[in-house]
Amino acid sequence: MDLKEYIRDIKDFPKKGIVFKDITPLLADSRAFQYAIDMLCDKYIEDKVDYVLGAEARGFIIASAMAYKLDAGFIPARKPGKLPYATTKEVYELEYGTDALEVHEDAIKKGDKVLVVDDLLATGGTSAAKIALVKKQGGEVVGPAFLIELTFLNGRDKLSGYDVYPLIKY
Repeated sequence: MDLKEYIRDIKDFPKKGIVFKDITPLLADSRAFQYAIDMLCDKYIEDKVDYVLGAEARGFIIASAMAYKLDAGFIPARKPGKLPYATTKEVYELEYGTDALEVHEDAIKKGDKVLVVDDLLATGGTSAAKIALVKKQGGEVVGPAFLIELTFLNGRDKLSGYDVYPLIKY
């Protein structure tokens, strides 16, 4: 199945000059969505993953479906102030400023095997922050997995030392 057929380009979103990769047609098609999740999970089925960590919002969709398929727990990574319990925070650089992600401070125990997932790998900052959160809590990063990688942005450079796994490359 050619999953690129289910990705819609939206020009000038969220700002002029950006071509947004819209995954909602893929999510809306049950066969394409199931195929994508199955293909992502096939790589990690033997790794006995304890948790799948995903960032809001589209990352939640992919990561939670993968957690179900891998018989693992799901860990939400959210913007500061969005989680109700004590958190561990990681600040990361953006083109113009900084942002941060948080997970509950008891989300990961030492030695837990955590798969870091997102819908899209662009510049790599968000994924590097998620990996740092896993390591801060003593977890073992199984790998970073993505539905889409925008290769021209070289995001995998920020994830050196890990086997970056995207299903679709642009």
